[in-house]
Amino acid sequence: MTDKSANAIDALYREVILDHHRDPRNFGSLENADAKVEGYNPLCGDRVEIAVLVKDGKLQECRFKGEGCSICMASASMMTEEVHGRTLPEVEETISGFRALMKGEECPLAVEGDLESLVGVRNFPVRIKCALLPWTTLNDAMKKAKEGE
Repeated sequence: MTDKSANAIDALYREVILDHHRDPRNFGSLENADAKVEGYNPLCGDRVEIAVLVKDGKLQECRFKGEGCSICMASASMMTEEVHGRTLPEVEETISGFRALMKGEECPLAVEGDLESLVGVRNFPVRIKCALLPWTTLNDAMKKAKEGE
């Protein structure tokens, strides 16, 4: 890949992240949530609340609220799109796979679409926690929802 094409891809990925930051998907409250969990990163101030509704073994609804850097908010937006309607084992696998991806480990996920734009975050180790915060919080919300069954 030439430097010019790599720069074009980087610019495209930055634009995808900014789009999700400016126009987040699934942002807002979820009144009938089975679980709500807040995640907070005191090092940078990112704060995210993940709310989930589980029905018939599937993640029926996943919404988020919060404030933080563009990477954290874009990651939360992309995450909610990625896990919506999936079975609970699929959600757990997706969370685990994304965590592996961010840590540079072998990832069992086929990362494509908007989520692919977050791969570049690995080049900035201090920002990995920003991308992972929503996913870690979703994992905690899923555990809480299972306990309430």
